[in-house]
Amino acid sequence: MKRLLALLTAGAGTALLSGCEKLVVLNPQGPVARSIAELINWSMLWMLLVVVVVISLFVVIVWKYREKPENEGYEPPEEHGSMILEVTWVVIPILIVIALTIPTVKALYKLEDVPAGYEDQAPLVIHVTSADWKWIFSYPEQDIETVNYVNIPAGRAVDFRLTSAGTMQSFWVPALAGQKYAMAKMENQLYVVADNPGSYLGRNTNFNGKGYAEMEFEVLSQTPKEFEEWVSEVKATAPKLSEPEYEKLLEPTHLGRKTYSNTHLEWVNHADPDSKSYTNPEMYRLDHGYPGKTFTEPDQYNAPSGDSQSSTKKDGGEQHHGH
Repeated sequence: MKRLLALLTAGAGTALLSGCEKLVVLNPQGPVARSIAELINWSMLWMLLVVVVVISLFVVIVWKYREKPENEGYEPPEEHGSMILEVTWVVIPILIVIALTIPTVKALYKLEDVPAGYEDQAPLVIHVTSADWKWIFSYPEQDIETVNYVNIPAGRAVDFRLTSAGTMQSFWVPALAGQKYAMAKMENQLYVVADNPGSYLGRNTNFNGKGYAEMEFEVLSQTPKEFEEWVSEVKATAPKLSEPEYEKLLEPTHLGRKTYSNTHLEWVNHADPDSKSYTNPEMYRLDHGYPGKTFTEPDQYNAPSGDSQSSTKKDGGEQHHGH
């Protein structure tokens, strides 16, 4: 039954999204995304059932009660309704809504906690700060910071703490988790686990101005050993981030990848309601360019499925310690 359901939903998704190589949300690479995919499959099954029943009834009724030579001009007697039919078409939608509501509510509450099976290990905490048009990832335990890419260990829960330095953005890594909003002076939490080493595309899905569509980042899942080696390399070789440089970084432009051996949390946490605002409203009135690119070279890893989920941009960016 599960295999049939997966085939039906995948087929429907492919038909609806012709031209796409793969519907990423139906190919989950972690327990959080898997819960979402199961909920989507369940919903699509019920939608398919409703569509099939309604269209079948429509065809049968149109054919059975069509006008024919032997009933031409026939006027049916006046009907006062059928209690059985009216109760039926009221109860059935209620049952369908209940069948969709219960698993949806259970899944939503489940997604707010550390995924099952990973509760015995402390999650890796990563602060995510969105800015126009880039993503900044701060590792407070490791005291390092990256821009437009984030490395995580496979098989370990990651606690993303989302906020924004300015406008509201939407943080989404479709292969690993659902989307959540990043908003200034507040914090949202999103738990993510990657089953295996792989490269996954993340992006901003909130329509909030010119440039948002290219506001992408890479989530690179590494083996625990490779992750620790990467952290050690960054701490030993990456430059320090200064507050003036950070303020410059927050200006509305696209950037390549950057890496630092400290974090901006030393002087500001944008989730703090009393934190300083770093918006640059005057720059949005100018016809400024968007130099740089998010990804400057092929990903080190491919996703477990064998398909790279990277994205190549235009010239002008720079690469630091991403691979």
